[in-house]
Amino acid sequence: MTSFAAEQLDKEDATPAYIRDPTKRLECRFYEEQYPELESLVMVNVRNIAEMGAYVTLLEYNNIEGMILLSELSRRRIRSINKLIRVNRNEVVMVLRVDKEKGYIDLSKRRVSAEDVAKCEDRYNKAKAVHRVMRHVAEKRGSALEELYRKVGWPLYRKYGHAYDAFKLCLQGGATDAQEDVFDKTVCPELDDETKECLIDYIKKKLSPQPIKIRADVEVTCFAYDGINAIRDALVRGREASIDECPIQIKLIAPPMYVMTTMTLDKDLGIQTLEKGITFITERIQKKGGKIDVKMAPKAVSAREETELQAMMDRLAAENAEQDGDDPEDEAVDDDA
Repeated sequence: MTSFAAEQLDKEDATPAYIRDPTKRLECRFYEEQYPELESLVMVNVRNIAEMGAYVTLLEYNNIEGMILLSELSRRRIRSINKLIRVNRNEVVMVLRVDKEKGYIDLSKRRVSAEDVAKCEDRYNKAKAVHRVMRHVAEKRGSALEELYRKVGWPLYRKYGHAYDAFKLCLQGGATDAQEDVFDKTVCPELDDETKECLIDYIKKKLSPQPIKIRADVEVTCFAYDGINAIRDALVRGREASIDECPIQIKLIAPPMYVMTTMTLDKDLGIQTLEKGITFITERIQKKGGKIDVKMAPKAVSAREETELQAMMDRLAAENAEQDGDDPEDEAVDDDA
């Protein structure tokens, strides 16, 4: 039985599905409406491609089924359907028709603009973050996810436009006051204190802003009389661009390459701070007759890039350590002599 057909049976039987079937306790749509509105944008996952079009599940509506008709895949002539759409890929589509009685949801991909895609993806990612919080709390409290949405999630969507925005308010300003405002009894009258505390605790853990690492790689050289002292002085000058929100660190990778980093909650501010640091270094080293070459401009870096950098630095450190002393074989030769 399709999920859409199951929804139809749910309508006929007033008993909630999660009560009739305990395995559905942690299943629920994101939004209060059971079905999307006409001409609204939804996120779907492609499950199967057939002659008539692509069968999909609506991710925000508890995976009810829909179909993108072949004629609604592209504005251009279709030569290869696999180049337009692939199984298991998420797509942003527009709702063309919803027939609740027969279980049809017709969708269109070709009527969605690039701007529409960006907006839908942003809304979906926020809703998915809310869903993770709600599901975790429902599981921890032993309650049904749909019941928790009815008590908390959907009232917050109604008041704030998006429950994610309400959750983020819990982290701003005077946290306690903000939390009381968000989960006010006039908004969520059925929310008990234990569930509220569980919600707030998980929101703090999962939605609090995480520091971003900003990095730049530079080569600094000086073959004038001051040499290494000029380089050291220039790097010290570069660190003086630090501010409380973005402290700058500069480490040697291997002469003459240096890495500049800062941790910050504000990506743009972090990039601006490192750029200022590079400017300070440039001004100081050029006065001493040296130069700077920016190998990688300031940017936010991933954990993989940092792992690769650390591995390279460890390898270079090991190579330098091997060169610090005499080769053990050479020492053996000397002893024999």
